[in-house]
Amino acid sequence: MKRILVTGGAGFIGNHLCEYLLNKGESVVCVDDLSTGSKENIKDLIKNKNFSFIDHNVIEPIKVKDNLDQVYHLASRASPPNYQSEPVHTMLTNAIGTNNLIKLALEKDAVFLFASTSEVYGDPEQHPQKETYWGKINPIGLRSCYDESKRFGEALCMAYMRKHNAKVRIARIFNTYGPKMQIDDGRVVTNLINQALNNEDMTIYGGGKQTRSFCYVDDMVDGIYKMMNSNFIGPVNLGNPDEFSVLELANIIKRLTNSKSKFVFKPLPEDDPVRRRPDIGLAKKELGWEPKVKLEEGLKKTVEYFKKH
Repeated sequence: MKRILVTGGAGFIGNHLCEYLLNKGESVVCVDDLSTGSKENIKDLIKNKNFSFIDHNVIEPIKVKDNLDQVYHLASRASPPNYQSEPVHTMLTNAIGTNNLIKLALEKDAVFLFASTSEVYGDPEQHPQKETYWGKINPIGLRSCYDESKRFGEALCMAYMRKHNAKVRIARIFNTYGPKMQIDDGRVVTNLINQALNNEDMTIYGGGKQTRSFCYVDDMVDGIYKMMNSNFIGPVNLGNPDEFSVLELANIIKRLTNSKSKFVFKPLPEDDPVRRRPDIGLAKKELGWEPKVKLEEGLKKTVEYFKKH
């Protein structure tokens, strides 16, 4: 049995990861300040003797008793409306928080995985995006608090590896969706499902031609786990290479929900990427990983969750 710490473990992806690790028989320490995570997400996990919860903001140094084998650092606001509402907290989580967690991993001789993001590519001029692409970022734009702090987190991982032989892994996570998403997080999938279920106007930004590649959360967690347990430092793209326009996504959701909603078009937000699609050749080669769940199949499960909540 490994003893594993997961920051952001009461959040969306982190919670699925905690459950996945427990099902593998591991011992899990979940750290979350509940700023975007939820106690509702972990209410069933707390019943497991191999699960413990620490209410803690990772911007503050953290002490953990006994050994740790692995540290997954997933704590961070991730939806644009959310991180733009708390830009300083977001930056410090991905900068000082990452520093605190790498120090803890070094102290425990644990492997450290940093959950980076496709946002490090900004509004990319290379398509699909490979890990060798350095990105096109507006360093002072509305999204920069997230984009730049994640880029800094990656650089910090590499600095600790080169200077202190830290055992690091860097995973660049692309758009992920599924049950346990924060219902009102403002992301495109949650917005459109909520609006469709309530027969409200479905908001399409720009002309809806901008594209995204949506990865179901079970596939993402499998990829993160394989990354942690590989010998590859990364960075590695984790995402679904199937590319859909936002308008295509909205039409699928409208059909799945039998919604009477109409589409309403609004201006594209500042620095919103026009195209986003991962090249996952490296993940296939180094991790033997690729996603299995098709968009419509995953959306059906997500819609059912939203109906219940």
